[in-house]
Amino acid sequence: MARRGERRAERGRPAPARTEAAPAVGSGVAIVVATPGDAVALLASRQSGPVVGIVCAGPGGAEERAALDRAVEDCGRRGVRVAGEPRVLDAEKGRITAGVLDALRELRPLRVHTLDPDPAHVSFDAEAKRPVIAEPPLRGSVARATIAAARTYQRERRSPVFVHCHRAGADPRLGTQACARHPLPARWLVTGVDGRLSAYLPSAAGVLRWTERLRGSGEWDGPELLEGPDLLPGLTVVQDAHGYVHLFGLRRTRRADGKDHVDVVQTTQYQSGRPVGPWHSVGNPNGNDRSKGREVGFPSAVFDAGGNLHVFVRNFGHGVSTRRQTPNGTWSGWQHLRAVPVADELIALPAEPGGAEVWARARESASVVRWYREGPKGDWLADTTSAVSPAPGTLSAAPEAGTLRYRYSGSNEVCVEVRGAGPVSLAGADGAGPVAGAAGVDIQGWSCTVLARSGEAGACSVGAHADGQPESGVWWFDAGEVSLVPPAVAVDGHGHAVVAVLGADGRLRIARQEPVASGLALTRWTTVGAHMDI
Repeated sequence: MARRGERRAERGRPAPARTEAAPAVGSGVAIVVATPGDAVALLASRQSGPVVGIVCAGPGGAEERAALDRAVEDCGRRGVRVAGEPRVLDAEKGRITAGVLDALRELRPLRVHTLDPDPAHVSFDAEAKRPVIAEPPLRGSVARATIAAARTYQRERRSPVFVHCHRAGADPRLGTQACARHPLPARWLVTGVDGRLSAYLPSAAGVLRWTERLRGSGEWDGPELLEGPDLLPGLTVVQDAHGYVHLFGLRRTRRADGKDHVDVVQTTQYQSGRPVGPWHSVGNPNGNDRSKGREVGFPSAVFDAGGNLHVFVRNFGHGVSTRRQTPNGTWSGWQHLRAVPVADELIALPAEPGGAEVWARARESASVVRWYREGPKGDWLADTTSAVSPAPGTLSAAPEAGTLRYRYSGSNEVCVEVRGAGPVSLAGADGAGPVAGAAGVDIQGWSCTVLARSGEAGACSVGAHADGQPESGVWWFDAGEVSLVPPAVAVDGHGHAVVAVLGADGRLRIARQEPVASGLALTRWTTVGAHMDI
């Protein structure tokens, strides 16, 4: 192991082969963990890509170091390069953030991977009235320090940096989205009231926004770092019936009692390219108990036909909590929905006739539970009879009310749950993560839904089917670009499909539908916006 930036082999044994080349500016990956053993699963999730640098807060034991050496050797066989020996900070308590920041300055990564800053409890000590956390305290401390250091690092370099927090113990073979503590949005490309497109993605320092200068012009501004609080690295993007864009996230703040508190926050984008409104707290269903509240899940939200906003989160007890905001701005209290324990994966959907519902992946089985209401004033009811069996990290909303997309846990193929007809396969078993879609696209006189997803090694795959007829089948094709995030698709102000990816260099790339093509075809990819100076 190395100490304070040094690189050396452990005495008495040869070091595994590692490249000594440092990552290029803004292209590499940094893995920042408490001890070497924590890096093993994160390395296993790397199948390709740029050079990886490893940073550990402590040296760990001999068994951990040996496991990491084996993981590095496995990376070499897959063609993944690891830069030198891991850097060991040996930072004093209270100095971890500074140590991580120094390491990031040296490694110059585009992406930073760490573990969960708020590890989940395994039980509750009723006598002490506090959760029991099985994970070593240093794991959470290092993750929180890494988020803070990456935020500062991005502001220093004035260029995007992306942080991914992985749940400890999650199966790395399922992909980054399945292991994420703070998920990336499946829908992050939207068309504003004026017909201009905007893209929103979470970064280490906050939400990044790219905006079309003119409708359909192909010229964009951004990335622009939106003003706001210090958010945790995830984002939910929702659009209301007026076309306004609502952004949701989690915020960690230190209060007067000197302790960190986590709450759900929300802001609204009324006009494309203009400043967003103030960020408002939506609260936390376990907000009265900091030790419970820090585990709150990432929010999902939807508007019903009456203009009511419904926000859903996974709560401390692995149930679902919801609250509602009326069109006049009045919030209800938190209501707790019970059925079966759920994972931190919720998708809120508009429901028929004009209501709202939420789907959650079950925590202890490959199934889902759906909560819905019979009428706008009815009680929330749970439905556990669905045949949906999703792979983790794959739930997304389809355009039709109450319709869900996911990857089937048994085969990884893309499916859509059609109400009254059950699951329909859309093929596309390669890749991982959710599927994005946009309806109402004219393809040779047919109104169609265009789909975009991650394929093999992050390649963007695109397909289409007739609106409301997924059973007609989907022909997928490789769109010729890779994406670091789930690809997005939207309909622009001229009614054409537009597909967006985040390229391997962290820059936004756009491909538009060829309107005169036979079938669905895309233009060449265009890199849009600036590269530096956010």
